[in-house]
Amino acid sequence: VQLVESGGGLVQAGGSLRLPCAALGRTSYAMGWFCQAPGTERELVAGISWSSSRLYYTDSVKGRFTISRDNAKNTVYLQMNSLKPDDTAIYYCAARMGVEVRTLAHEYDYWGQGTQVTVSS
Repeated sequence: VQLVESGGGLVQAGGSLRLPCAALGRTSYAMGWFCQAPGTERELVAGISWSSSRLYYTDSVKGRFTISRDNAKNTVYLQMNSLKPDDTAIYYCAARMGVEVRTLAHEYDYWGQGTQVTVSS
């Protein structure tokens, strides 16, 4: 499975970005969006099960970010609203060979190349 992220960039605090992740190949996986800032570990920001019935958000993004997927288009989206400078990081799309969401990076089997999100104050 190849994962290709896009949609990152520079945005002012309070602004919005939408990150699509296109999956090439078998796509019956749970998916997640992770972020990693310099000097920190990769952290799950949001996850979605194969059926979209189970969603996960880390506390810092609840109410601001929304994860969704369109299985017909093999694409997962992360809608990021009310962005804060603390959201600045590289965002990675990941897929795991299972239908349910997991929260640890080592539980994911495939990774995209990452897309930089920078939020200015």
